[in-house]
Amino acid sequence: MTRKTRIQPIETPDAGLDEETGYDRPSKSQLKREMLALQTLGAALVELPKDALKRMPMPEELADAVLEARRITDHEGKRRQLQYVGRVMRSLNDDETAALRSALDAYRGVNKAETAKLHWIEQARERLLADDSALTEFLRTHPGADAQAGRTLIRNARKEAREGKPPRYFRELFQWIKSASEAGGASDDAGPANTTEDDDDDNHA
Repeated sequence: MTRKTRIQPIETPDAGLDEETGYDRPSKSQLKREMLALQTLGAALVELPKDALKRMPMPEELADAVLEARRITDHEGKRRQLQYVGRVMRSLNDDETAALRSALDAYRGVNKAETAKLHWIEQARERLLADDSALTEFLRTHPGADAQAGRTLIRNARKEAREGKPPRYFRELFQWIKSASEAGGASDDAGPANTTEDDDDDNHA
């Protein structure tokens, strides 16, 4: 009886290796994570304020896609456009995506610091309105501040609050604290930010 010869299966190259280079190929899960990260980065660009967006180093195709996404208000249309932004993001090279991440991180760091400074001004204003002794401490740490102006603003802000009047002096006190701190001499960890008066009054007064 003739013995059958068992045929050994032909070994295929390791699925994780590139046949030409021999280097490990990214796994499907790794590629999925990278795609998601680029999609998230693209969405973050769409959400940026206009002035910050102008400072992002975006290629023309990406800039056009991002601006179009910002323009669309329809939910489904915006979702599709965000997906397109993600596809454009995947066409960028490593240097381009690294530059975008660096610029976005820099913006977020500055924005976080400015927010903290504005909160510090608001807290200082609350302390000044709540406690007379707070002005003495403020003038000690900010010797360049106009003490008489500060006293007048505090007094008028308290009065308009009692009488239910528009917060004119309340807002002016914010600017007084901001200016005094920017003049130097503050010993606090967080100082006021260099922002426009209109934005401060509308958003933080």
